[in-house]
Amino acid sequence: MRTDLFDFELPATSIALRPASPRDTARMLVVQPDGVLRDRSVADLPQWLEPGDQLVVNDTRVISAQLKGRRIGRETEPKIEATLIKRLDGSRWRALVRPAKKLAPGDVVRFGNEGKVCLLGHLDAEVEAKGDEGEITLSFSFHGPALDQAIADLGAPPLPPYIASKRTPDDRDAADYQTMFAANEGAVAAPTAGLHFTPELEAALRRHGVELHRLTLHVGAGTFLPVKVEETSEHRMHAEWGSISADTAAALNAARASGGRIVAVGTTSLRLLESATTEDGTIQPFDGETSIFITPGYRFRAVDILMTNFHLPRSTLFMLVSAFSGLDTMKRAYAHAIARGYRFYSYGDACLLFRARD
Repeated sequence: MRTDLFDFELPATSIALRPASPRDTARMLVVQPDGVLRDRSVADLPQWLEPGDQLVVNDTRVISAQLKGRRIGRETEPKIEATLIKRLDGSRWRALVRPAKKLAPGDVVRFGNEGKVCLLGHLDAEVEAKGDEGEITLSFSFHGPALDQAIADLGAPPLPPYIASKRTPDDRDAADYQTMFAANEGAVAAPTAGLHFTPELEAALRRHGVELHRLTLHVGAGTFLPVKVEETSEHRMHAEWGSISADTAAALNAARASGGRIVAVGTTSLRLLESATTEDGTIQPFDGETSIFITPGYRFRAVDILMTNFHLPRSTLFMLVSAFSGLDTMKRAYAHAIARGYRFYSYGDACLLFRARD
Protein backbone atom coordinates (compact mmCIF):
# COMPACT_ATOMS: atom_id res chain seq x y z
CA MET A 1 0.00 0.00 0.00
CA ARG A 2 1.08 3.60 -0.57
CA THR A 3 2.55 5.20 2.54
CA ASP A 4 0.78 8.49 1.88
CA LEU A 5 -2.57 6.76 2.53
CA PHE A 6 -1.60 6.86 6.21
CA ASP A 7 -0.83 10.57 6.31
CA PHE A 8 -2.88 13.18 8.16
CA GLU A 9 -2.46 16.74 9.42
CA LEU A 10 -1.87 17.13 13.15
CA PRO A 11 -1.69 20.56 14.82
CA ALA A 12 1.37 21.01 17.03
CA THR A 13 -0.97 21.99 19.85
CA SER A 14 -2.34 18.42 19.89
CA ILE A 15 0.95 16.93 21.09
CA ALA A 16 0.97 16.24 24.84
CA LEU A 17 4.08 17.40 26.71
CA ARG A 18 3.05 15.98 30.11
CA PRO A 19 0.83 13.02 31.03
CA ALA A 20 -2.56 13.34 32.68
CA SER A 21 -2.55 13.25 36.47
CA PRO A 22 -3.80 10.93 37.87
CA ARG A 23 -2.91 8.76 34.90
CA ASP A 24 -6.33 7.14 34.53
CA THR A 25 -8.03 10.55 34.10
CA ALA A 26 -6.76 10.66 30.52
CA ARG A 27 -9.47 10.68 27.87
CA MET A 28 -10.25 7.53 25.92
CA LEU A 29 -11.87 7.40 22.50
CA VAL A 30 -13.80 4.15 22.11
CA VAL A 31 -13.98 2.90 18.51
CA GLN A 32 -16.65 0.22 18.33
CA PRO A 33 -16.72 -2.62 15.77
CA ASP A 34 -19.33 -0.80 13.68
CA GLY A 35 -17.21 2.36 13.65
CA VAL A 36 -19.31 4.28 16.20
CA LEU A 37 -17.15 6.64 18.30
CA ARG A 38 -17.64 7.25 22.03
CA ASP A 39 -15.84 9.88 24.14
CA ARG A 40 -14.92 8.37 27.50
CA SER A 41 -12.02 8.31 29.99
CA VAL A 42 -9.46 5.63 30.84
CA ALA A 43 -11.13 5.14 34.23
CA ASP A 44 -14.19 3.87 32.30
CA LEU A 45 -12.23 0.92 30.85
CA PRO A 46 -13.89 -1.77 33.04
CA GLN A 47 -17.31 -0.76 31.69
CA TRP A 48 -16.22 -1.67 28.16
CA LEU A 49 -14.91 -5.11 29.07
CA GLU A 50 -16.65 -8.30 30.20
CA PRO A 51 -15.91 -10.80 32.98
CA GLY A 52 -13.53 -13.38 31.57
CA ASP A 53 -11.68 -10.92 29.32
CA GLN A 54 -7.90 -11.13 29.57
CA LEU A 55 -5.85 -7.92 29.70
CA VAL A 56 -2.24 -8.28 28.51
CA VAL A 57 0.34 -5.63 29.48
CA ASN A 58 4.00 -5.16 28.61
CA ASP A 59 6.24 -5.17 31.70
CA THR A 60 9.39 -3.89 29.98
CA ARG A 61 11.29 -1.17 31.82
CA VAL A 62 12.79 1.83 30.00
CA ILE A 63 16.50 2.27 30.56
CA SER A 64 18.25 5.65 30.75
CA ALA A 65 19.28 5.31 27.13
CA GLN A 66 20.07 8.98 26.38
CA LEU A 67 23.78 9.71 26.91
CA LYS A 68 25.76 12.93 26.42
CA GLY A 69 29.52 13.15 26.06
CA ARG A 70 32.40 14.20 23.84
CA ARG A 71 34.84 12.64 21.42
CA ILE A 72 38.30 12.34 22.95
CA GLY A 73 41.77 11.51 21.68
CA ARG A 74 41.87 13.99 18.79
CA GLU A 75 42.70 17.69 18.59
CA THR A 76 39.08 18.76 18.98
CA GLU A 77 36.51 17.29 21.35
CA PRO A 78 33.05 17.90 19.87
CA LYS A 79 29.96 17.17 21.93
CA ILE A 80 28.20 13.90 21.11
CA GLU A 81 24.67 12.77 21.95
CA ALA A 82 23.84 9.06 21.78
CA THR A 83 20.61 7.13 22.16
CA LEU A 84 21.09 3.43 22.83
CA ILE A 85 18.68 1.43 20.68
CA LYS A 86 19.72 -2.23 20.92
CA ARG A 87 21.95 -4.29 23.21
CA LEU A 88 24.25 -6.58 21.22
CA ASP A 89 26.03 -8.28 24.13
CA GLY A 90 27.40 -7.51 27.60
CA SER A 91 29.47 -4.51 26.51
CA ARG A 92 28.20 -3.51 23.04
CA TRP A 93 25.18 -1.45 22.05
CA ARG A 94 23.84 -0.17 18.77
CA ALA A 95 23.12 3.56 19.08
CA LEU A 96 21.90 6.59 17.17
CA VAL A 97 24.31 9.50 17.51
CA ARG A 98 24.38 13.22 16.71
CA PRO A 99 26.38 14.56 14.98
CA ALA A 100 27.33 11.27 13.34
CA LYS A 101 29.70 12.99 10.91
CA LYS A 102 32.03 13.77 13.84
CA LEU A 103 32.69 10.08 14.51
CA ALA A 104 34.62 7.36 12.69
CA PRO A 105 35.43 3.75 13.59
CA GLY A 106 38.12 3.69 16.26
CA ASP A 107 37.08 6.99 17.87
CA VAL A 108 36.42 7.06 21.60
CA VAL A 109 33.46 8.88 23.15
CA ARG A 110 33.58 9.80 26.84
CA PHE A 111 30.12 10.04 28.40
CA GLY A 112 29.53 11.93 31.63
CA ASN A 113 27.47 14.78 33.09
CA GLU A 114 28.52 17.30 35.67
CA GLY A 115 27.02 16.57 39.06
CA LYS A 116 26.69 12.84 38.36
CA VAL A 117 29.33 10.39 39.50
CA CYS A 118 29.73 7.01 37.81
CA LEU A 119 32.48 4.78 39.14
CA LEU A 120 35.50 6.77 37.89
CA GLY A 121 33.32 9.70 36.90
CA HIS A 122 32.83 8.81 33.24
CA LEU A 123 32.04 6.04 30.80
CA ASP A 124 34.12 5.48 27.65
CA ALA A 125 32.99 3.74 24.48
CA GLU A 126 34.84 3.00 21.26
CA VAL A 127 33.09 3.39 17.91
CA GLU A 128 33.31 -0.15 16.57
CA ALA A 129 31.33 0.32 13.37
CA LYS A 130 29.32 2.99 11.60
CA GLY A 131 26.13 2.45 9.60
CA ASP A 132 23.54 4.56 7.83
CA GLU A 133 21.48 7.46 9.19
CA GLY A 134 23.56 8.09 12.29
CA GLU A 135 23.62 4.50 13.53
CA ILE A 136 26.84 3.22 15.12
CA THR A 137 28.03 0.31 17.24
CA LEU A 138 29.57 1.30 20.59
CA SER A 139 31.89 -0.98 22.53
CA PHE A 140 31.90 0.21 26.16
CA SER A 141 34.73 -0.01 28.67
CA PHE A 142 32.43 -1.69 31.22
CA HIS A 143 30.60 -4.99 30.91
CA GLY A 144 27.41 -6.56 32.24
CA PRO A 145 25.93 -5.21 35.50
CA ALA A 146 28.70 -2.59 35.82
CA LEU A 147 27.76 -1.17 32.43
CA ASP A 148 24.06 -1.26 33.27
CA GLN A 149 24.72 0.73 36.45
CA ALA A 150 26.90 3.24 34.60
CA ILE A 151 24.19 3.83 32.01
CA ALA A 152 21.60 4.23 34.75
CA ASP A 153 23.81 6.76 36.57
CA LEU A 154 24.81 8.83 33.55
CA GLY A 155 21.84 8.48 31.23
CA ALA A 156 18.43 10.09 31.01
CA PRO A 157 15.03 8.84 29.82
CA PRO A 158 15.02 8.86 26.01
CA LEU A 159 11.97 11.07 25.50
CA PRO A 160 10.64 11.05 21.93
CA PRO A 161 11.86 14.02 19.84
CA TYR A 162 8.36 15.49 19.57
CA ILE A 163 8.52 16.07 23.34
CA ALA A 164 12.24 16.67 23.87
CA SER A 165 12.32 19.29 21.07
CA LYS A 166 9.66 21.36 22.84
CA ARG A 167 10.94 21.26 26.42
CA THR A 168 13.93 20.07 28.42
CA PRO A 169 13.52 16.58 29.94
CA ASP A 170 13.56 16.73 33.74
CA ASP A 171 13.37 14.57 36.85
CA ARG A 172 9.59 14.17 36.50
CA ASP A 173 10.12 12.27 33.26
CA ALA A 174 12.08 9.54 35.04
CA ALA A 175 8.81 8.52 36.71
CA ASP A 176 6.30 9.73 34.11
CA TYR A 177 7.91 7.75 31.27
CA GLN A 178 7.69 4.43 33.13
CA THR A 179 4.58 2.27 33.47
CA MET A 180 3.41 0.85 36.80
CA PHE A 181 4.15 -2.62 35.36
CA ALA A 182 7.81 -1.86 34.52
CA ALA A 183 10.02 -4.71 35.78
CA ASN A 184 12.36 -6.07 33.10
CA GLU A 185 14.95 -3.53 31.92
CA GLY A 186 15.70 -3.26 28.23
CA ALA A 187 13.35 -0.85 26.44
CA VAL A 188 14.54 2.43 24.94
CA ALA A 189 11.00 3.72 24.53
CA ALA A 190 7.99 3.29 26.80
CA PRO A 191 5.04 1.01 25.96
CA THR A 192 2.91 4.12 26.23
CA ALA A 193 -0.58 2.62 26.53
CA GLY A 194 0.53 1.20 29.87
CA LEU A 195 1.26 4.71 31.16
CA HIS A 196 -2.49 5.21 31.71
CA PHE A 197 -2.78 2.54 34.39
CA THR A 198 -3.01 3.05 38.15
CA PRO A 199 -3.35 0.54 41.01
CA GLU A 200 -6.94 1.73 41.40
CA LEU A 201 -7.75 0.95 37.76
CA GLU A 202 -6.14 -2.47 38.00
CA ALA A 203 -8.19 -3.23 41.12
CA ALA A 204 -11.39 -2.10 39.39
CA LEU A 205 -10.65 -4.39 36.43
CA ARG A 206 -10.07 -7.38 38.69
CA ARG A 207 -13.30 -6.69 40.60
CA HIS A 208 -15.05 -6.70 37.24
CA GLY A 209 -13.70 -10.18 36.49
CA VAL A 210 -10.96 -9.12 34.06
CA GLU A 211 -7.67 -10.96 34.54
CA LEU A 212 -4.32 -9.30 33.94
CA HIS A 213 -1.28 -10.97 32.38
CA ARG A 214 2.25 -9.78 31.62
CA LEU A 215 4.61 -10.28 28.72
CA THR A 216 7.86 -8.52 27.87
CA LEU A 217 8.76 -6.74 24.64
CA HIS A 218 11.79 -4.46 24.83
CA VAL A 219 10.59 -1.55 22.72
CA GLY A 220 13.14 -0.17 20.25
CA ALA A 221 13.38 3.31 18.81
CA GLY A 222 12.52 2.04 15.33
CA THR A 223 8.94 1.29 16.36
CA PHE A 224 7.99 4.95 16.39
CA LEU A 225 9.86 6.20 13.32
CA PRO A 226 7.87 7.44 10.32
CA VAL A 227 7.95 5.25 7.24
CA LYS A 228 10.05 7.01 4.59
CA VAL A 229 9.56 4.68 1.63
CA GLU A 230 6.71 5.19 -0.85
CA GLU A 231 5.31 1.67 -0.53
CA THR A 232 4.76 -0.10 2.78
CA SER A 233 6.15 -3.31 1.30
CA GLU A 234 9.57 -1.64 1.07
CA HIS A 235 9.77 -0.82 4.80
CA ARG A 236 11.79 -3.03 7.14
CA MET A 237 11.03 -3.12 10.86
CA HIS A 238 13.80 -3.20 13.46
CA ALA A 239 13.78 -6.46 15.41
CA GLU A 240 12.86 -6.33 19.10
CA TRP A 241 13.29 -9.00 21.77
CA GLY A 242 10.23 -10.38 23.53
CA SER A 243 9.09 -13.14 25.85
CA ILE A 244 5.78 -14.84 26.69
CA SER A 245 5.93 -17.47 29.42
CA ALA A 246 4.37 -20.91 29.07
CA ASP A 247 2.02 -20.13 31.98
CA THR A 248 0.79 -16.92 30.34
CA ALA A 249 0.25 -18.63 26.99
CA ALA A 250 -1.68 -21.47 28.64
CA ALA A 251 -3.87 -19.07 30.65
CA LEU A 252 -4.73 -17.00 27.58
CA ASN A 253 -5.55 -20.08 25.50
CA ALA A 254 -7.78 -21.45 28.26
CA ALA A 255 -9.62 -18.15 28.59
CA ARG A 256 -10.20 -17.92 24.84
CA ALA A 257 -11.54 -21.46 24.81
CA SER A 258 -14.07 -20.34 27.44
CA GLY A 259 -15.17 -17.32 25.40
CA GLY A 260 -12.92 -14.69 26.94
CA ARG A 261 -11.45 -11.97 24.77
CA ILE A 262 -7.78 -10.96 24.55
CA VAL A 263 -7.28 -7.24 25.24
CA ALA A 264 -3.81 -6.00 24.30
CA VAL A 265 -2.59 -2.96 26.20
CA GLY A 266 -0.45 -1.28 23.57
CA THR A 267 0.73 -2.12 20.08
CA THR A 268 3.83 -3.74 21.62
CA SER A 269 1.72 -6.32 23.45
CA LEU A 270 -0.33 -6.91 20.31
CA ARG A 271 2.68 -7.40 18.05
CA LEU A 272 4.25 -9.94 20.39
CA LEU A 273 0.98 -11.83 20.85
CA GLU A 274 0.45 -11.99 17.10
CA SER A 275 4.07 -13.11 16.61
CA ALA A 276 3.54 -15.97 19.06
CA THR A 277 0.19 -17.19 17.70
CA THR A 278 -0.18 -20.03 15.20
CA GLU A 279 -2.52 -20.00 12.21
CA ASP A 280 -5.21 -21.83 14.21
CA GLY A 281 -5.16 -19.14 16.94
CA THR A 282 -3.08 -20.96 19.56
CA ILE A 283 -0.77 -18.67 21.54
CA GLN A 284 2.62 -20.30 22.00
CA PRO A 285 5.36 -19.50 24.53
CA PHE A 286 7.84 -17.10 22.95
CA ASP A 287 11.45 -16.14 23.61
CA GLY A 288 13.27 -14.34 20.84
CA GLU A 289 13.10 -11.47 18.39
CA THR A 290 10.18 -10.25 16.31
CA SER A 291 10.06 -7.78 13.45
CA ILE A 292 6.39 -8.26 12.59
CA PHE A 293 4.97 -5.41 10.46
CA ILE A 294 1.17 -5.24 10.45
CA THR A 295 -0.66 -3.35 7.70
CA PRO A 296 -4.25 -3.49 6.37
CA GLY A 297 -5.04 -6.94 5.05
CA TYR A 298 -3.38 -8.70 7.97
CA ARG A 299 -5.54 -11.42 9.58
CA PHE A 300 -5.43 -11.05 13.37
CA ARG A 301 -5.16 -14.37 15.18
CA ALA A 302 -4.88 -13.48 18.87
CA VAL A 303 -6.13 -10.01 19.81
CA ASP A 304 -9.79 -8.94 19.96
CA ILE A 305 -9.48 -5.48 21.58
CA LEU A 306 -6.58 -3.02 21.55
CA MET A 307 -5.97 -0.15 23.96
CA THR A 308 -3.41 2.25 22.53
CA ASN A 309 -2.41 5.91 22.23
CA PHE A 310 -2.77 8.20 19.22
CA HIS A 311 0.12 7.69 16.80
CA LEU A 312 2.24 9.62 14.31
CA PRO A 313 1.24 10.11 10.68
CA ARG A 314 2.88 7.61 8.32
CA SER A 315 4.06 5.49 11.27
CA THR A 316 3.97 1.71 11.44
CA LEU A 317 1.73 2.10 14.49
CA PHE A 318 -0.94 4.06 12.62
CA MET A 319 -0.75 1.38 9.93
CA LEU A 320 -1.29 -1.27 12.61
CA VAL A 321 -4.39 0.38 14.11
CA SER A 322 -5.73 0.90 10.58
CA ALA A 323 -5.33 -2.83 9.99
CA PHE A 324 -7.13 -3.53 13.27
CA SER A 325 -10.14 -1.22 12.96
CA GLY A 326 -10.08 -0.17 9.30
CA LEU A 327 -8.23 2.69 7.59
CA ASP A 328 -11.34 4.80 6.91
CA THR A 329 -12.57 4.29 10.47
CA MET A 330 -9.23 5.29 11.98
CA LYS A 331 -8.91 8.38 9.80
CA ARG A 332 -12.37 9.42 10.93
CA ALA A 333 -11.52 8.62 14.56
CA TYR A 334 -8.32 10.69 14.40
CA ALA A 335 -10.15 13.62 12.77
CA HIS A 336 -12.73 13.40 15.57
CA ALA A 337 -9.98 13.30 18.20
CA ILE A 338 -8.21 16.34 16.76
CA ALA A 339 -11.46 18.30 16.57
CA ARG A 340 -12.38 17.37 20.16
CA GLY A 341 -8.98 18.31 21.58
CA TYR A 342 -7.61 14.87 22.42
CA ARG A 343 -3.91 14.84 23.34
CA PHE A 344 -1.61 12.85 21.03
CA TYR A 345 1.48 10.64 21.27
CA SER A 346 3.39 9.18 24.21
CA TYR A 347 2.00 11.38 27.00
CA GLY A 348 -1.38 11.75 25.32
CA ASP A 349 -4.83 10.21 25.57
CA ALA A 350 -5.95 6.70 24.67
CA CYS A 351 -8.07 4.81 22.16
CA LEU A 352 -9.96 1.61 22.89
CA LEU A 353 -10.25 -0.17 19.57
CA PHE A 354 -12.53 -3.11 18.85
CA ARG A 355 -11.42 -5.24 15.93
CA ALA A 356 -13.31 -4.47 12.75
CA ARG A 357 -15.89 -6.99 11.70
CA ASP A 358 -14.82 -9.19 8.81
